[in-house]
Amino acid sequence: MSHSDAVRLSRRGLSQHRVSGTVTDVVLEAEEIVRSHIETIVRFEGLPTEERRPSVPFEALQQLIRNAVLHRTYEASNAPVRVSWFHDRVEISSPGGPFGQVTVETIGQPGLTDYRNPTLAGALNQLGFVQRFGVGIQIAQDRLRQNGNPPLEYQASVAAVAAIVRLNT
Repeated sequence: MSHSDAVRLSRRGLSQHRVSGTVTDVVLEAEEIVRSHIETIVRFEGLPTEERRPSVPFEALQQLIRNAVLHRTYEASNAPVRVSWFHDRVEISSPGGPFGQVTVETIGQPGLTDYRNPTLAGALNQLGFVQRFGVGIQIAQDRLRQNGNPPLEYQASVAAVAAIVRLNT
């Protein structure tokens, strides 16, 4: 992965990171930065004991970052995958729109997948970053639901796909 294939992470007003290197380096460093931004929400009003949960489950963001790196277009754009952290949401934007049997209308449907980058998909599988193809989005949705976050949202066009994760506050 060259410097133009980087991932950019920013927490509006707090931090900005540019991650580049091998695919392994990019994914692991991006995940570590994202993990450091997750806050613990403590609730105790009306409860017998305090309740602690993350503002967003790490596993959901992990799946979405890996998905963005895997499914982005590497041929048509030098734009990076972008992870933007706002006070109420995280947006993960990947250059290149839906591909193959995945369309703007069907994006996010369980089990529906296609591979713009089959060689990269195979490598990520061999490296242990992808356990089963076609389930990453479902895992993200399940973790969000289990944590009490709103459902995953998408903004998709022919130029890019953005996954929007609402934070618990």
